[in-house]
Amino acid sequence: MTMQTDPLKTSSYDFTLPPELIATHPVEPRDHARLLVYNRKSDTITHTRFDAFETFLPKECGIIFNDTKVIKARLYGHKPSGGRVELLINRPLDAHRVNVYIRGRVKSGTDIAFESGFHARVIALHEDGSRDVNFYLDDKLLRFEEILPIIDTQGHIPLPPYMQRDDEKIDEEDYQSVFAKNEGAVAAPTASLHFTQEQFKRLCSNHPNASVTLHVGAGTFKPVDSEIITDHPMHSEYYAISSEAKALFDSTTPLLCVGTTSTRTIEYHARHPEQLSGEANLFLHPGNKPLRVDHLLTNFHLPQSTLLMLVASFVGVETTHRLYQEAIKERYRFYSYGDAMLIL
Repeated sequence: MTMQTDPLKTSSYDFTLPPELIATHPVEPRDHARLLVYNRKSDTITHTRFDAFETFLPKECGIIFNDTKVIKARLYGHKPSGGRVELLINRPLDAHRVNVYIRGRVKSGTDIAFESGFHARVIALHEDGSRDVNFYLDDKLLRFEEILPIIDTQGHIPLPPYMQRDDEKIDEEDYQSVFAKNEGAVAAPTASLHFTQEQFKRLCSNHPNASVTLHVGAGTFKPVDSEIITDHPMHSEYYAISSEAKALFDSTTPLLCVGTTSTRTIEYHARHPEQLSGEANLFLHPGNKPLRVDHLLTNFHLPQSTLLMLVASFVGVETTHRLYQEAIKERYRFYSYGDAMLIL
């Protein structure tokens, strides 16, 4: 692990993870994942199991969930030449224009054929490696909402690349939270994956709660490759704040956010209180700390990622390293299907 702890240097967020600690499948049942609880006031670490999560929450704590739903954003098709192409939907830009990542060389104007007359046409190439496309069914230009039922039958659950495996039928259930509702994410808000339906209902009956929507984009996995973290161009994602979430935000109730995604949404709203929906591109780090969120539930994240820097915005770089070293020593499972951490 690096000894460099300048909070603005990307190298400060590096660590070495034994590859066998990368979770490729979730624990069953969901709430039997492990949970590392860090209490900032007492500077103590507790090792427990996720089904004990609620016993650690302050009684008066309100909870914010992200109700986004993962779409089958990975599609396999062919170019006119016959070359195989993998396309990953990133996000809609307007009614017809969709930003995607394409594995395989394509030029503007290239048509990519999928099944049953469904195809995409490349209309723009960007320096960040992404592409813009229009989707068609035969000759009909499709709106984004018309694409969703088609990719539900032709697409694949977009498992993160570090799992190094193809998606399976069971991932359609495993890689979705029990409270997922609004379609649009291409990556799961992974802290949400630990809740069972029973636990979710119990939490909602015992604590003030509300949902926001943040459609997680593929940019969430993009590593920070600038030497100084503030030089990183933060990706933006569509968000919407419900009237219930706005009321909870405006109250004096201490807030726990379930995951980095709901944290970014609430904290973006804290800086732009006049906006209830739009594009959020907030980068939380030790130089830009939370203003409204008191507690965080999250999974264990990739080295040098904006998500790890978000964790450090709550506890600082050195404590983040200490918690991660403890998790590695105790053989916690990392990343999307891994174990969880609660910061109080």
